[in-house]
Amino acid sequence: MSEQIKIQLPDGSVREVPRGTTAFEVATSISPRLASAVVVARVKPLNSNEGSGTRDQGSEDEGSEASMYGAASGGERLVDLAAPLTEDVALELLKESDEASLRVVRHSAAHVMATAILELFPETKLGHGPATDSGFFYDVYRETPFTEDDLAAIEKRMADVVARDEKFVRAEEPREKGLAEYKAHGDFMKVHFIERFTKPNDVISLYRNGNFTDFCRGPHVPSTGRVRAFKVTSVAGAYWLGDEKNQQLQRVYGTAFFNAKDMEAHFKRLEEIKARDHRVLGKQLDLFSIQEVAGAGLIFWHPKGGLIRKTMEDWMREECIRRGYQMVFTPHIMRRELWKISGHDGYYAENMYPPMELDDAEYRLKPMNCPGHILIYRNSPKSYRDLPQRYAELGNVYRYERSGTMHGLLRVRGFTQDDAHIFCTPEQIEGEIAACVEFADSVLKAFGFAEFKVELSTWDPRDTKNYVGEAEHWEGAVASLRKVLDAKGIEYKVIPGEAAFYGPKIDIKLVDVLGRLWQLSTVQFDFNLPQRFELEYTGEDGEKHRPVMVHRALFGSVERFFGVLIEHYAGAFPLWLAPVQVGLVPISEKHLDYANAVKAKLEAAGLRVELDARNEKMNAKIREFTLQKVPFVLVMGDKEAASDAVSVRTRGKGDEGSVALAAFIERATGLAASRSAGL
Repeated sequence: MSEQIKIQLPDGSVREVPRGTTAFEVATSISPRLASAVVVARVKPLNSNEGSGTRDQGSEDEGSEASMYGAASGGERLVDLAAPLTEDVALELLKESDEASLRVVRHSAAHVMATAILELFPETKLGHGPATDSGFFYDVYRETPFTEDDLAAIEKRMADVVARDEKFVRAEEPREKGLAEYKAHGDFMKVHFIERFTKPNDVISLYRNGNFTDFCRGPHVPSTGRVRAFKVTSVAGAYWLGDEKNQQLQRVYGTAFFNAKDMEAHFKRLEEIKARDHRVLGKQLDLFSIQEVAGAGLIFWHPKGGLIRKTMEDWMREECIRRGYQMVFTPHIMRRELWKISGHDGYYAENMYPPMELDDAEYRLKPMNCPGHILIYRNSPKSYRDLPQRYAELGNVYRYERSGTMHGLLRVRGFTQDDAHIFCTPEQIEGEIAACVEFADSVLKAFGFAEFKVELSTWDPRDTKNYVGEAEHWEGAVASLRKVLDAKGIEYKVIPGEAAFYGPKIDIKLVDVLGRLWQLSTVQFDFNLPQRFELEYTGEDGEKHRPVMVHRALFGSVERFFGVLIEHYAGAFPLWLAPVQVGLVPISEKHLDYANAVKAKLEAAGLRVELDARNEKMNAKIREFTLQKVPFVLVMGDKEAASDAVSVRTRGKGDEGSVALAAFIERATGLAASRSAGL
């Protein structure tokens, strides 16, 4: 074996260094200043076949137990700066500005917090402490609940641990030795993780800082001193392994950043998120409600919310028809036998409501629209000339979400999917998928979202019990989706193990005004259901062939999309979506006749208008319309009545003065027709 290895840097240059050289030593050889700035290294074997435009996340979520304790991937991965490099690799030296570095410092902060907890409360037993999108947490077992004073003390001790600037040192030891030590100390959670994520005769990795040692895969920042800005935020209860029969744990939450400025911006952002909470705004603007007497996760659309919903659905139906879809409607409840044929009764049963025994058979509420669309396709013979068949439906579906998981409009038990299913020949599949991706892009832009991120979810061939179909079908389906994304030049991340049970999918996550990702649009390849239902078409050769199928939902669900819209716009909807587009304020009762005449003209132009005819002061009426986030408020007095004009107050801009009524109508109708996000 050669004593030299090759290190390829991001600029393409290659260095030969002694085997065992660390990333930190490479950084130092480039520049001491660089060495002091880097946080962690990303390596990828030079013989790796991964594409430059994609990054496989792996089957484990970055915040999962598996990612913390499982064996590190042999492919692209993050490593400590002090880790010896033993093979030819492409090396990236990540600074604080890299997103991956922030997750590493947060995971390191979790270790700092665990250190502080054990120093203050040595009777505590540790679970796991992953980084999250907003910070980190650590699950711990302690019979006495932590108080607010305890959390303050933990944060104070964390500052001491950071000030000690203890190095994070990786060590390895035999699995059996680690198990024996953790069992001797009664650390039942660590024992569970070792037994779950390692095998007999494995070597496990440990990280030490000072006197604290944790079973962990890493990586970490070089030392505790790099955890410079942090805060312990809250504590919540959780059952060990999610089983209420097990011990009650305490989940201590915190967050960490590289500097105080970023942390301050984070908490300001949290305040902004709170101010945009769709549940609060939904009540304030009288858009929707969830009625306790009716049940959790079931939405009641109020008139104003219902009007926005109608506008959304009308737009979607018109677009579907324009793009060659046929609108269909299917029942809410169907025989259980249908769901057995589709596979939902087996693979998806835990998300379905229990069967209902009726006089002729068992029935189940539909969790999806696809079997109904399949029955429509199968109802009459099809030729290759009839394909593709595109069926679209805004169909109500029902899924059993567990108690405590519902969240306003974002996670519900009954919702409306803008569902469509495309039946086509294998030769047509890539064109249909490409059209669906383009349609999704149009939906997001029409509703004011300029940015999105894409994920390609594939199957896990090691977990065949949760997927249907042969490996060759899966590989072919994944290849088709990849080809479409690559042809369109769309950057995407591959997520193994996240496919639907019947096929791989493209998930399109929009980015809202606060930079948050929302999973909404999805395009899914299905080679399974056409086979299960024995679908056919007559080919050009006169023989019977099996079609392939595309599932796609672009809003995802009307409810969830609407919830995201509320938060994205903070309830201040664009004119075309606003339930009340124009509010009318007569200065006094003597101006009511003119106000009614203005109202009639605005409504004749197709605008949604509300006249406040109450015997209240003008400023009170204006304030009420402002609180309801109405785009335009028109004030009318003697001057306006005499000149067929209105005094315009625009949301976000204030008083714009008096303009001719005809000019205002032209402006407002133009904005509504263009679906402009601005006023």
